[in-house]
Amino acid sequence: MNQILITKKLYITPELKRKKKIYKFDFFLSIFLLCILISACVYSEYARNKEEEMSKEILSNLEISEDDTTVAKNNILVVVLNDDKNNIDNSTNKGNNDDSRTGSLNNNSQQVKVPNAYMQSTRDGYKYFTIASISIPKIDLSYPILKGETGSEAETEALLKISPTKFWGPDPNEVGNFCIVGHNYRNSLFFSKVPTLENGDIIHITDLTGRTIEYRIYNKYEVEPTDVTCTTQLTNGQKEVTLITCTNDSQNRVIVKGRELK
Repeated sequence: MNQILITKKLYITPELKRKKKIYKFDFFLSIFLLCILISACVYSEYARNKEEEMSKEILSNLEISEDDTTVAKNNILVVVLNDDKNNIDNSTNKGNNDDSRTGSLNNNSQQVKVPNAYMQSTRDGYKYFTIASISIPKIDLSYPILKGETGSEAETEALLKISPTKFWGPDPNEVGNFCIVGHNYRNSLFFSKVPTLENGDIIHITDLTGRTIEYRIYNKYEVEPTDVTCTTQLTNGQKEVTLITCTNDSQNRVIVKGRELK
């Protein structure tokens, strides 16, 4: 019986060639996108580690002394060795926009004193002060607490990349509800382990006069991002601290509340 030999070329139609090119293109595009994704993840982790280093550097350079006061006058920052607390605004229910508590530079000649506050700037040009430090032994957490000059949303977002930041309330360790917000990177950085805290755990807040107060956690819960009732200043004349971070899925907020341990 005669056999008809058909060469391979007869089976490769123009349509098959076109599909082959498309498959090749899709393959190389997938590899390219995968490389971009991996690079982005590596860079993101690198950036977070650099931010962690910056935060630790701020903490190590934080000078806590009972005799240091910063005076802002006519846009000139002056350090005065004097702990005259009578010259510090004693308001406790103002938020991040309270210039008298932050030592922000004013254009008038009025002096504004802030204990041991040193103005610094982010890479984006946002000015901030280091106002305290936070330590939570159970989760091996130790960071400076920052406060922006204006309290704007963009400023706060920039500061959160460096360290936990004051969100609302009085000065550290004063009567009222001192609210601190921090990123949850779902690793060991910043407030990532805060959602694991439980009632009874201890939070240490050290202010710039060197005073450290222990706060015992008495409540932990989740809220929607628009719910800010946790920032209430109705504390019955007590000193409280509120830690705010994202849930692991970034959909809601984890609220951890502590009260001064007496």
